[in-house]
Amino acid sequence: MADKSLNKTELVAAVAGSTGLSQAAVGGVIDTFFETIASTVSKGGKVTIPGWLAAERTATAARTGRNPQTGAEIKIAAGHRVKLTAGSKLKAAVK
Repeated sequence: MADKSLNKTELVAAVAGSTGLSQAAVGGVIDTFFETIASTVSKGGKVTIPGWLAAERTATAARTGRNPQTGAEIKIAAGHRVKLTAGSKLKAAVK
């Protein structure tokens, strides 16, 4: 298979074709799946799908950065990021 990106529409069509479900049903499930992950992670929880991936919120410290256009120092406030970790099945699929 050549390098190919898969967008949401193509993902929904592929899952619908494999399962026999309608694209509307699959689209709804995928939307709810990602909304649930976002809601859980935003509250500080961790979502783990064994073998596939884990998503969690991590804290970032305040730091000093530089404006790339002017070179001026800027202060970057502390905040949060999302950390995604690939599981063993996903890592094995890439090899």
